[in-house]
Amino acid sequence: MNTPAPNLPQLLTEAKRWFDDALLASMEAAGEQPVTVAQASVFATLDEDGTTISELARRIGVTRQTVHQAVHGLISMGLLYQVPDPASARSRLIRPTGEGVRVHHRAQAALAVIEDVLAQRIGTAAVDALRQALTASWGEPPLVTAP
Repeated sequence: MNTPAPNLPQLLTEAKRWFDDALLASMEAAGEQPVTVAQASVFATLDEDGTTISELARRIGVTRQTVHQAVHGLISMGLLYQVPDPASARSRLIRPTGEGVRVHHRAQAALAVIEDVLAQRIGTAAVDALRQALTASWGEPPLVTAP
């Protein structure tokens, strides 16, 4: 039995894991507090003025409980804090602390270097084409009938 070639979603997942592994290992090697992929995802989707846990969960595509756990881990590390949401008495906004902003900026700089390494390995044109394909409008997800 032949093993089928990985499909595009599998390849995208592997590529995301490559970036996550490189970023988290690089940040820890630089002396930053270790974080999980879920915690890093919170920072990647967090608005500067604050974001609710519900909105973070929607953006990341996980449950509120998963985000809640990641956020509280980051709060205990001194990277995030909570404030009341002026738009809703029942919600709280999650915001980065000064240290959280510093770490986030360092992570963004590390990602730029990681992208440069990728460009050296697969070529600048390939990285540019990948970025162009991923930022193009794909429209609404199609409803298809499998053959």
